[in-house]
Amino acid sequence: MIQKTKKFKKRKRRFLNTLFFSLGIILLFVLTVGFLVFSNWKITKKREKLTAQINELKQEIQVLEKKNKQLKSEISQTSSPSHLEEVARSKLGLKKPGEKTVVVLPPKEKEEVKKEKESLWQRILSKLGF
Repeated sequence: MIQKTKKFKKRKRRFLNTLFFSLGIILLFVLTVGFLVFSNWKITKKREKLTAQINELKQEIQVLEKKNKQLKSEISQTSSPSHLEEVARSKLGLKKPGEKTVVVLPPKEKEEVKKEKESLWQRILSKLGF
């Protein structure tokens, strides 16, 4: 009978060792899977952020390319002789030999003289000629 209890204890101990070992392996597996899922989630969020940033930069590139084309067209227009002559005439006041320059001034604004009310004595003195 003593032998049976020893065998039973050995079996029980072996069963508990196997159970704890199995639970340890399962826990390690769950933790590893959890870590991998969390890492994947972080990478996905970062990818979404970078994709949005790429789209913003692409839009900015398109705007800058349009502006670049506009500036190039303005450069080609300003390098033409007719544009240079127009700038020289308007801003620098230059003229060709034999030409006369005429400056048109804006009309002068009428100055309104505000008459202050004269006192009685001032009116009498002004009529007397003083």
